[in-house]
Amino acid sequence: MADLFDTAPPAARRESAGPRPLADRLRPTTLSEVIGQAHLLGPEGSLRVMLDAGSLPSLIFWGPPGVGKTTIARLLASETDLHFVQISAIFTGVPELRKVFEAARHRHANGQGTLLFVDEIHRFNKAQQDGFLPHMEDGTILLVGATTENPSFELNAALLSRAQVLVLERLSEDELAALLDRAEDVVGRKLPLTPEARHSLLSMADGDGRALLNLVEQVAAWQTPADLDAGALAHRLQRRAAQYDKSGEAHYNLISALHKSVRGSDPDAALYWFARMLEGGEDPRFLARRITRMAVEDIGLADPAAQRQCLDAWATYERLGSPEGELALAQAVLYLALAPKSNATYVAYKDARASAKSTGSLPPPKHILNAPTSLMKEQGYGAGYAYDHDAEDGFSGQSYFPERMSRAQFYDPVERGFERDLKKRLEWFEALRKKRGQG
Repeated sequence: MADLFDTAPPAARRESAGPRPLADRLRPTTLSEVIGQAHLLGPEGSLRVMLDAGSLPSLIFWGPPGVGKTTIARLLASETDLHFVQISAIFTGVPELRKVFEAARHRHANGQGTLLFVDEIHRFNKAQQDGFLPHMEDGTILLVGATTENPSFELNAALLSRAQVLVLERLSEDELAALLDRAEDVVGRKLPLTPEARHSLLSMADGDGRALLNLVEQVAAWQTPADLDAGALAHRLQRRAAQYDKSGEAHYNLISALHKSVRGSDPDAALYWFARMLEGGEDPRFLARRITRMAVEDIGLADPAAQRQCLDAWATYERLGSPEGELALAQAVLYLALAPKSNATYVAYKDARASAKSTGSLPPPKHILNAPTSLMKEQGYGAGYAYDHDAEDGFSGQSYFPERMSRAQFYDPVERGFERDLKKRLEWFEALRKKRGQG
C-alpha cells in the first residue's frame, strides 16, 4: 500500500535522502506561503472563512494543472489536524479503495480524522464515485477531490451534493514572477536571462506554476557567458504547448469563444480563437463543420453567401490539406465575422418544431390535397384549390395551414443584409393576403 498511497507528512518527505525536484523543495509549509488563489486563501477568501469558522466540508478543487490543488489539500490536512492520504484515480481500483476506507475507519475509531485527497477524481466511474458517499456521510473521511474537468459533467450529482466545488485559477504573470523570485532564492542565483527573456519564460509557463519551476530548473543548470535573450531562450527550450484538451473543458471553452466572437462581429478575436484551437492541435475538419453551423445559425438569410463561403472553404481544405487549407478556413471565419447577423431562421425553425409537436397529427386542408381517384374527389380532395400562377400577382393568398389551426407566423426577418429584402416581400404578401380576405 505504501507504493500506492502517499501518507507521509511533508516534514518526513523533506528529510528523505536523495535529490528533490525544485517544485518539491519550494512546496509551501503553510497556506499563507501559497502563491495565487487569493480568492480562496485571502483574508475574505471562501476557504479561509471555512477554516476560521472551524467548519471544513468535503471539497472539489477544479482548475488547470500546476495551480496548487495538491499543495493546498496537504496544508488543509495540516491546519485541521487530519491524517493526510493521497491517491490517484488513475492508479487506484476498488480493492485499493477498500483498504483506504478500512484504514480511515480505524483512525476514526481512535479519534483521528482522515483527509483523503483524490487526484483526477473525474476518472473514477459512477460506481466508484458512489463508493465515497457513505464514508463522507458518517465522517470517516473528509474528501478533497481534484479535477481539471468540469465537475458538472464529470462527477455524479450525489457526490457533488455532498461537496463544495472551489475553482482554482491559473497563475497570473505577477504571481508567476513572484514564484520565479522565490525559486531563484532557493537556487542561489538569478537566472542568466535578459528582462525580455525573463518575460518570455513566464509566458512559456502558461499560468502553470509547476511548469515554470521545471523550466527554471533547466535554465539554472546552464553555464552561459552572458545573459540569454528571448530568441536564444526559445532556441534552447522547446516552447511548452498551451493547455488544450480536444475532448475536455478547454475544447468547449475555445469553440464557444470562437463562436461568440463571430456572432459579435469581431474578426480579430475570431481569428485569434481559431488560431488558438489550431495551435492546440484541433482537427481542422471539426472547425470547418462548426463555422458552417455558425453561418446557418447566426447569419442565415441575412447573407445567403456565407454558407457557401464555408462549404467552399471546407472543400478547399479537403483538396489542399494542412497547413495550406487552413488559410481557406481562416478566410471563412473572417467572412462570417463581418457578415450581417440574423438568427431569424434559427428562431423560426425552433418555433415551427414546437408548433408541429403541439398540434400533433392535424391533416393538411383538403383543398391542397391531390385527388388521383374519384373517391378522393368525392371526399373533397383538391376542391377549391387556387393555382397561384393563374392568380393576380401570382399569389392566391390561400391558407395552407391545417383547417383547425390558426395561421401562425414563425419567420420574422431582421432589418439587416439580404433579409431587408425578404422582409419587404413578406410585408407585400401579407398586404395582398389581407386585401383578398385571407389575412
